[in-house]
Amino acid sequence: MTEPLATFPDLRDAAVFITGGGSGIGAALTEAFLEQGARVAFVGRSDAGAFVEEMAAKHAQRPLFIPCDITDVAALHAAMDAAAAAHGPLRVLVNNAANDTRYAASDVTEAVWDQMQAVNLKAYFFACQRAAAQMQASGLGGSIINFSSISYMMGIAGLSTYISANAGIMGLTRSLAREWGPDRIRVNAVAPGWVLTERQRRLWATPEALSAHVDKQCLKDVMEPRDIAGTVLFLASNLSRMMTGQSLVIDAGVVGTG
Repeated sequence: MTEPLATFPDLRDAAVFITGGGSGIGAALTEAFLEQGARVAFVGRSDAGAFVEEMAAKHAQRPLFIPCDITDVAALHAAMDAAAAAHGPLRVLVNNAANDTRYAASDVTEAVWDQMQAVNLKAYFFACQRAAAQMQASGLGGSIINFSSISYMMGIAGLSTYISANAGIMGLTRSLAREWGPDRIRVNAVAPGWVLTERQRRLWATPEALSAHVDKQCLKDVMEPRDIAGTVLFLASNLSRMMTGQSLVIDAGVVGTG
């Protein structure tokens, strides 16, 4: 049985935009915001029609799916504008989409480097840029939540391109929080640990690897996508209205224990 999340009344009818909101952690976030009564739009490269129908049937509210490659900045901005036209002034941006493909450092080409930064850092900046413009135009402020990862704190081999972007997201978050604070735009980051999405289970979560990682956690439960949703809702809501430039780690205690 799915555990209920806390209720955040101020998120009802809030316009929310999520990158990569049709699968993995992003799908859990889309559903969590729908449960709050928010108006959710999300982008992704893969068809999310079945997920949209599932959410509409389950919550009597249909999320708006806009197919988009977030590395195409013009397309990303157009999608964000379309979402605002459908749902009203943007209140919350969640930069969730990411690519954590593994590469040995010696195998990274210039093309691989550029593509990984385009997905994992460049798209984040330009989504933030458009969100801030919309929030400034409305005069209502808003909340931007950027996803990073504890991987950059741990120095995991084979993830140099991804980790570089993760570290950059943390710096970007702090800089934008300072720049846009006068407009009441809050910018915070979330750094999850190893969350067992379908992709992780399919590609990397062998029983041995998962057991070794859980041994490092203070809390011994395997982390699921929904475990991240509550913190994101909190950062999106007015309960965190005086929090900005912060990074919240959700990893069951890994970085505190090595």
